Amino acid sequence: MNFGRGPSVVLNVGGTRYSFAREVLKDFPLRRVSRLHGCLSEQDVLEVCDDYDRERNEYFFDRHSEAFGFIMLYVRHGHLRFVPHMCELSFYNEMIYWGLEGSHLDYCCQRRLDDRMSETCTYYAAEEPPGEPAGGPEGKGRRPAGAEGGKWLERMRRTFEEPTSSVAAQVLATVSILFVIVSMVVLCASTLPEWRVPENRSVEEQSRYTAESVREPSGIIEAICIGWFTAECIVRFIVSKNKCEFVRRPLNIIDLLAITPYYISVLMTVFTGENSQLQRAGVTLRVLRMMRIFWVIKLARHFIGLQTLGLTLKRCYREMVMLLVFICVAMAIFSALSQLLENGLDLGTKNKDYASIPAACWWVIISMTTVGYGDMCPITVPGRILGGICVVSGIVLLALPITFIYHSFVQCYHELKFRSARYSRSLSAEFLN
Repeated sequence: MNFGRGPSVVLNVGGTRYSFAREVLKDFPLRRVSRLHGCLSEQDVLEVCDDYDRERNEYFFDRHSEAFGFIMLYVRHGHLRFVPHMCELSFYNEMIYWGLEGSHLDYCCQRRLDDRMSETCTYYAAEEPPGEPAGGPEGKGRRPAGAEGGKWLERMRRTFEEPTSSVAAQVLATVSILFVIVSMVVLCASTLPEWRVPENRSVEEQSRYTAESVREPSGIIEAICIGWFTAECIVRFIVSKNKCEFVRRPLNIIDLLAITPYYISVLMTVFTGENSQLQRAGVTLRVLRMMRIFWVIKLARHFIGLQTLGLTLKRCYREMVMLLVFICVAMAIFSALSQLLENGLDLGTKNKDYASIPAACWWVIISMTTVGYGDMCPITVPGRILGGICVVSGIVLLALPITFIYHSFVQCYHELKFRSARYSRSLSAEFLN
């Protein structure tokens, strides 16, 4: 070491002092500490540490002292683990500062870090803190041309996308929920016998959106709801930052699937005429009208529970695929064995319900899920023994991935709840102002 005097040096990390021999610094496992050995002047030292005391030959680092203690345990014993009750990303920042990498962590902590980083990059990398200007902290004092327009668009976007971001957003979300509920009530009521069209009317008369049907109360309510959802979707598209990303979002795709059938039906009535072959496709139009059930998923914008469910399915797709693989493998095995025992062997009694392996697959799936409709069941003793094994195997196979999905669900719920609390704080500030 070319700078400083004395046989030893002192590192002060967040108030905790560590004393080392001067020769140790040259080959020290932490790159930042080993850089002190090559410093030629005080200026070089201050590029490595935060402060330097010439009299004590003490180097000060304004870093997390407990994290550095765990890093020193790695230097002494060769095992690096996370500090309990400390954020994995914060500890990883400390590791990067001292010159370590994620590969230096033990395997269990590496997995925790990978999961945490993937979640953060996927869901929070593009998220801006509530109330912060688009230009960042440096742009608070200046207002370039067009800043007012950008601020207005940002406020409109948050009003439509974040129901808890402001009072106006809450009012808008409440109105949207009311429209969804009304549309669902009308859809369910339209299937009642009292609301159905008389049976003597032709198929095209039942399926067509004519002027007479629009004047009916159900048609008027449906048109109003469609108009609201269409206007909401158009405004959200206009104020969105990235139009391509807006179109690719699952909830926006569901909105289009729920709105489009109404306009397709109207256009088919207007352009094809009453006696057209397409107009006689009443089944197709009924299916299009029934797609309004997708409006229920619009409630996911306003309820954390539905958002948690969607986020959990997105994160746990590997576990879901693993669950499907378990079921498919067990279905292939048990269906083949049950078909053989119940119908394939010449035992005098043949069960016609198990005439084929695809027919036996239905029995396997309802047995593994412990539903048991009772529409088909084994009648031979070997078949009943196989049925008991099938039920027990189904319980075990379905329970194995559920633990991972449950823990992911709890984690997603807490993250979304924390995010909602952030916007609630900004909502309280706006209400007080």
